[in-house]
Amino acid sequence: MKCTITSQRGMATFIALVMVAMLTMIGLAALSTSDDEVKISGNDLHETQAFYAAESGLQVASAHLQKEYEETGAPPLVMPEGNDSINSCSVKYGSVDAGPAEVRELTTGSLAGLHGLVKTFNLSSTAINASQRAQVTLNEQFETALVPIFQFAVFYGNDLEIAPGADMTLVGRVHSNGNLWVQANSSLKMDSYVTASGKILHGRKGPEPVSSGDVLIKDATGAYASMKLGSGWLDANNAKWYDSSVARWDGRVKDSAHGQGKLNLPLAPSAGGDPHKLIERESGNPDSYEAKSTLKFIDGKAFRKVGGSWSDVTATFMTLGIMAVADNKFKDQRENKKVDVTELDIKKLQDNGYAPSNGVIYFSDKTAGKDYPALRLKNGSTLGSGLTIASENPIYTVGDYNSVNKQPASLMADAVTFLSSSWNDVYGDSSKSKRIAVATKVNASYLTGNVNTTATTYNGGFENLPRFLETWTGKNFTWSGSAVNLWNSKQAIGTWNGTYYNPPNRIWSYDVDLDDPNKLPPETPAVRVFQRTGWQQQDVGYAAN
Repeated sequence: MKCTITSQRGMATFIALVMVAMLTMIGLAALSTSDDEVKISGNDLHETQAFYAAESGLQVASAHLQKEYEETGAPPLVMPEGNDSINSCSVKYGSVDAGPAEVRELTTGSLAGLHGLVKTFNLSSTAINASQRAQVTLNEQFETALVPIFQFAVFYGNDLEIAPGADMTLVGRVHSNGNLWVQANSSLKMDSYVTASGKILHGRKGPEPVSSGDVLIKDATGAYASMKLGSGWLDANNAKWYDSSVARWDGRVKDSAHGQGKLNLPLAPSAGGDPHKLIERESGNPDSYEAKSTLKFIDGKAFRKVGGSWSDVTATFMTLGIMAVADNKFKDQRENKKVDVTELDIKKLQDNGYAPSNGVIYFSDKTAGKDYPALRLKNGSTLGSGLTIASENPIYTVGDYNSVNKQPASLMADAVTFLSSSWNDVYGDSSKSKRIAVATKVNASYLTGNVNTTATTYNGGFENLPRFLETWTGKNFTWSGSAVNLWNSKQAIGTWNGTYYNPPNRIWSYDVDLDDPNKLPPETPAVRVFQRTGWQQQDVGYAAN
């Protein structure tokens, strides 16, 4: 006879025990996983702390290098190194001089493609977290470069306004150490990087009306892309300026929103860091071009440097017709003043063998009783060799300048005015209808000053930075070089207006020869830049106690 088991209580108890055991194992595994995740999160936190502390060490080292250059103009005699406590981490940082400076092309940043005198340093920083000993080591390649300022088509040390009436195309880089206002009556095209340490804006800074002509900037593919955005303009006032400008111009348009900073000359702090000091006399002024010159004109006298000593050559220059001095020679109607002229005949200077040995001439006239002294250059179509002329006073040129067998040339002055070969001093005080210009050609970079635009007065913008006094209607003023404005004029302070001249056909271009370091004008000034060009995370781990 068979027996059938009908009770399920034993089996149910067994299954319940198995389930409890499984749940216990799952719970223990979950606790273990959670503990591991907490440990991993803790490790990540400690390593992140060490990472940022090590990065701070690199910044401390680079800041030491930058400060030394700004104060002395040279690399430190003792390379930056030290220990610090940052972000609950101990940090050890150091630096190594990577060798002598070399002239080469920059490869990163908005200055990529320009040439400069580049010096490289290798920096390292190791940070160790104090509690868990997480350790991170970072390496950085840090460069300082002196970039010749004449490698920019247009460079302003203050606010820059560009508002041409006729079509204008700017070939080469445009930079402002301030705000940049652009507009056009017809069209304005810029074919390279456009940068400003302030804001890039469409319109005018001053009182003039806003024009609706197109403004176009080339993107990385070489295609012009307009600033127009629907019925408005894509500029710094647009809420999506950062993202939209990067997308439209591929990072070739940058202002403060993109991290673009000022590009400054390495001027002596002891002289106040004022760029106008470049053209002022050397007494107490380490930045003066008088100290760089080998031929100078001071208060109506000429001096030539031979073998380290200065000799007075005034009588010789007067006899040979190289130099002539005449007060109240002609009227400058923009300044509403009679000009006290020292005239320099470039051809006679060259023909008689008195060209400066290093290509630098300096001029300054502070003679008592002279209301408006200035230097005027004539017969300058052939320079013979590279020539830089720096003047504390305004400069005027008459006729073509450096138009035959072009040489590297620059003019630095409180203001620069170009006169055509038809200029006649007699008509300086007459109606502009009597001052009819003829076509003129100038190949020279210039570094000059201007006056500020105010709420009621426009300063003429870049299109009127070079000054004119004649009726140029229908006549070409052909210019090639680099245009730089670093200061407000201290002597030529008359305001711009259209009553005393008519503008020329502006046949202007950046001189691409300036891209070659060997074809720059003598003693071309340079801006100093600092930049990180390489970075590497070398090691992440844990240090022994």
